[in-house]
Amino acid sequence: MSGNSRNTTGAKVEHIDVTYDWELCVWARHFNTSEKNVKEAVAAVGSRADHVREHLAMKRQQASERPSSR
Repeated sequence: MSGNSRNTTGAKVEHIDVTYDWELCVWARHFNTSEKNVKEAVAAVGSRADHVREHLAMKRQQASERPSSR
């Protein structure tokens, strides 16, 4: 996985580079979602993996709260 740095607490911050197909595939598997969803999340919140994780979790929660179309 690409660029890693440290935040102010010293914790490792991982970044997602969607320009590499292999890396996109790895992150999609990591988040258990599609590569398209990972790309959309990176476009929405930036390349930090922790932000992408939160964004995808919110999308899943919103999807599960939608009323049924029946």
